Amino acid sequence: MTTRQRLVEILEHKGALLPEWAAAVAGVDRALFVPDTYQYRESLIVKKDSPEKWARYVYGDTPLITQVNDGKSVEGGYELPTSSTSMPSLMLQMLGLLEVRKGHHVLEVGTGTGYNAGWLTHRLGDRLVTSIEMDEGVAAEARKNLRRAGLAPRLILGDGLSGVKAHAPFDRLISTCCVQEIPGAWVEQTPEGRIVTPWGNGYFSASFAVLDVSRGVATGRFSGYPAFMWARQQRPGYGYLVDYLHHENEGTKSRTTVNPESVRNDTDARFAVAVQVSGLWSMLCTADDGSDESTLWLLADDRRSWASLDYVPGETSFEVDQYGPRRLWDEVRIAYSWWSEHGRPERDAFGLTVTETGGQQVWLRTPEVPVPTVR
Repeated sequence: MTTRQRLVEILEHKGALLPEWAAAVAGVDRALFVPDTYQYRESLIVKKDSPEKWARYVYGDTPLITQVNDGKSVEGGYELPTSSTSMPSLMLQMLGLLEVRKGHHVLEVGTGTGYNAGWLTHRLGDRLVTSIEMDEGVAAEARKNLRRAGLAPRLILGDGLSGVKAHAPFDRLISTCCVQEIPGAWVEQTPEGRIVTPWGNGYFSASFAVLDVSRGVATGRFSGYPAFMWARQQRPGYGYLVDYLHHENEGTKSRTTVNPESVRNDTDARFAVAVQVSGLWSMLCTADDGSDESTLWLLADDRRSWASLDYVPGETSFEVDQYGPRRLWDEVRIAYSWWSEHGRPERDAFGLTVTETGGQQVWLRTPEVPVPTVR
């Protein structure tokens, strides 16, 4: 049977096991934080049916989905993953960015299964770890999991975006859910510390924001390529194309010389567009006939507007169709042009400033050069 030592070995071999976290990884059994049934990729893994397979993924460097659709049954509907135990190497990457030191008081937003809180508690002790979870069922399971592991951090049921003012200040704040807007409460409650959170919007969310706080202002940059669940209060659009596509015969057609594959596939371009254009997400539909043709869909979170761009290999002009009060492709094109005109900067050239009042501003190279918003 696979054991927790296997996970340690995997992380060591991948060069992901940070020395300061090695004891926590070895000492906190991941199996105590995983339910008997979970989803791995497209498969549902049930412990009683296949205990060896169940353990193989539990003790692997794998993300395991533990809840969909906020725990609600949706017959035949879209299944959105809403809670999980993250890939351990990604957890370690995030904790490395957090730069936890002995004696630090840490706030974790998004308890989930409790596994990350377990690592923090193993290293820092019960009284220095506070974790907040808004889902009552998830929070109850995390409490049980941590108790079985012999750990007792402070667990709070509530809105993590408000922080935990009663137990502030904190030296470090780590969010295990992705946000579009970093709350001012986080800055206020981490007055001279560090905040690490997945950050972005529906168009591009694969960034860690790493912010250092001083005198009521948090400033930092972006790194990594994380994939985390969304904070429910800031969740962007998701679902099936048919749920967003309407008035198909009423769109406005035009053409563009901007290659839709460049806009979609270049991660620096996607990041630059995302920080200028809010309230949309995208879907790429590729042809199944070997033509290498594709359609890039841009879909507004509020489902009122959509746009499509048809890519054909070898062409230099591409058909555009847009509908709704927003002209989504026009917005994306303007943002993409701004990025191109500024030398196509890579993501690490951008930074972020957030204040206690909750205002956030993305900037290019220095805070004196704010990035414009198209919408």
